[in-house]
Amino acid sequence: MMALEITGDIVMLGYGLATLGPGIGVGLIFAAVINGTARQPEAQSKLQSIAWIGFGVVEVLAIIGIALAFVFQGS
Repeated sequence: MMALEITGDIVMLGYGLATLGPGIGVGLIFAAVINGTARQPEAQSKLQSIAWIGFGVVEVLAIIGIALAFVFQGS
């Protein structure tokens, strides 16, 4: 039986696991918008604008994470 050789950097594995957070966050944001719109349809425009701001914040955290993963990959 041959031993498997693992190539690459552990930082990328860490970033792969860290993408779960933003993915879950985006899902929760838009689930709340759908829930709120179902309860109060007249508030849809306000809920959507707040949701897009929250979506942007969550995605910026993911982009910062991948930038840091590339920075620390060479270390």
